[in-house]
Amino acid sequence: MNDTAIYLEGLGKQYRIGSRQERYRTLRDSLVGAAAAPFRRVGRLLRGQAGGGANPDETIWALKDVSLRIRPGETVGIIGRNGAGKSTLLKILSRITEPTEGHADIYGRVGSLLEVGTGFHPELTGRENIALNGAILGMRRREIARKFDEIVAFAEVERFIDTPVKHYSSGMYLRLAFAVAAHLEPEILLVDEVLAVGDAAFQKKCLGKMGDVAKEGRTVLFVSHSMSAILNLCRTACWLDVGRVRQYGAAAEVVQSYLSEGVAGQERDLTRHPGRRKGKHILLQSVRLSEDGTPTATFRTAGAFEFAVECAADPQLFPHLSLGFAIRDSMETILFANSMTQYTPPAANTTGRCVFRVRIDRLPLNPGTYSLSLYAGNGVYDADIIDGAILFEVLWNTDLDHLLYPPPAYWGPLHIPLVWDFATIESRSGASATPEPTDGRAVL
Repeated sequence: MNDTAIYLEGLGKQYRIGSRQERYRTLRDSLVGAAAAPFRRVGRLLRGQAGGGANPDETIWALKDVSLRIRPGETVGIIGRNGAGKSTLLKILSRITEPTEGHADIYGRVGSLLEVGTGFHPELTGRENIALNGAILGMRRREIARKFDEIVAFAEVERFIDTPVKHYSSGMYLRLAFAVAAHLEPEILLVDEVLAVGDAAFQKKCLGKMGDVAKEGRTVLFVSHSMSAILNLCRTACWLDVGRVRQYGAAAEVVQSYLSEGVAGQERDLTRHPGRRKGKHILLQSVRLSEDGTPTATFRTAGAFEFAVECAADPQLFPHLSLGFAIRDSMETILFANSMTQYTPPAANTTGRCVFRVRIDRLPLNPGTYSLSLYAGNGVYDADIIDGAILFEVLWNTDLDHLLYPPPAYWGPLHIPLVWDFATIESRSGASATPEPTDGRAVL
């Protein structure tokens, strides 16, 4: 199948929960089990269970009836909530575990990074583990030697390459493991969300490398909870929900459906929010996000952004209330902040409860995941502070037809409208270079 890299048909994986699983049994285990069987049957009868011995253990399907065909050169993002079966799928494709039913056909050499240091031997040095992993992937010694310097430079572990990896930090482990998986030229690269372990610079470096791998025509399966990373890296996405394929198709459409699921109309209760600063009064009660009056947690670049915050306070302690907020990116950097006191004095609070509403007509954010932090007080003293009160996602606004393409991730989080102008000038030789005037203005 030259037009297929991965083919899944009716794939399913079942796990047993509720008891310790013994995969390998010795002769001694079997003899002891046979001797104890009558006593177990008596125990079940005394507990009122059927004599046939109903198994009290429960089973769950981590994956069920998953059928997909992924073509060579595709970059597919795997998304879904925790427990949806994303990691189980990659473990089956990496041959770490076997499916309970169905089958998975893989056409090409697979490189995988599912956990920090997967496949590394802790007693071996970094140099020896590179050779070991390359051999596992089916690389020849000459191929490994050709890529060795590039792998070490990418991982930035030159000083420790001859040190046993058991002495590496988790970040060093991750850098070397990813470098090996990405540089040994597998036809298929499987990456779980282990990149969250690295720092911001390393995450950016890894995403860039995966983009390079995809441009070289190799197949990439990328599991991530970062929708912006999925949209920037992948053209196709697969949404897994409770072990089943909920949607498969263009990344923008699948991500939009996934983010819209369960977030429309969502109201975050703030009374017991874990992000509340210690020692503060509970003034902030709830927050609601909306766009043009429609509750949602998914917004568009340069689109409307609204939120409403309900507050409660003792009028004797806080006769006047003011609200402030800050929007942060995924690295907790404050992008911009504002306060009601910049526009008007604190509001008189005669009843003890009130609602603050804020609207941004053109949200100046590029695609990504952001958080809204809230501050409530009397305009001088912040009596209540909640960091990361609620999360929201920004997607690219396809209505911005004056732009030729969405901004790449490395342009940063802010979308600032501006005007480009272009005009020709005379050449140095004095010859007039005055063609027809060109109006090169482009409003961004």
